[in-house]
Amino acid sequence: MGFDPWTLSTWILPALLAITLHEAAHGFAAKALGDPTAARLGRLSLNPLRHIDPVGTILLPGILILSQAGFLFGYAKPVPVDFRYLRNPRRDMVLVAAAGPGMNLLLALVAAILYHAVDAVPEFAQDWIAGNLTNTLRFNVLLAVFNMLPIPPLDGGRVAVGLLPAPLALPLARLERVGIVIVLMLFVVLPMLNVGIDPVRWLLMAPAQAVIDLIVIVTGHA
Repeated sequence: MGFDPWTLSTWILPALLAITLHEAAHGFAAKALGDPTAARLGRLSLNPLRHIDPVGTILLPGILILSQAGFLFGYAKPVPVDFRYLRNPRRDMVLVAAAGPGMNLLLALVAAILYHAVDAVPEFAQDWIAGNLTNTLRFNVLLAVFNMLPIPPLDGGRVAVGLLPAPLALPLARLERVGIVIVLMLFVVLPMLNVGIDPVRWLLMAPAQAVIDLIVIVTGHA
């Protein structure tokens, strides 16, 4: 992707919307299932500032943009969830974890539907709005696919821990302490080393493109 000012202006709103609603969805799902922690700490909010992590949301993406790495990586401040409050902890952990990626897929679907109305807005704004909607679709699908990778502490890791039998779930759960290191190695370090291993394409881009193609078909753009 290019990082010129116009392009960046079509990514800022989609990224803030995707990250904010992703984290808020976790909190609302947890509250509905019995955990008041996020509400008590003021994290049931649609204010992006409540969910921004200084390193993951600002510093790391900023470094990648300035270095012209060609890809973006980042994360938001996780919404706190105390699984002890959940009425059925094993089942509800899966539902809370899946709520974030589920919200991202919903946003992607809505963006694809709204694209049908681009011709109805003033001509001078059509390209910018089309860019925002296209990037909302792309970013949300990519965020959903990334978060559903079965690596704790990503949402997919927690879903896997909740669904797998105990002999498999327990070793996977223990990876949570080093999970972020695994993620950084896969998606930041390996691509920079240029060793012929491309997890960004294999684990993110290819599955994300398949989901985008399905949404395009379902919403009548193909």
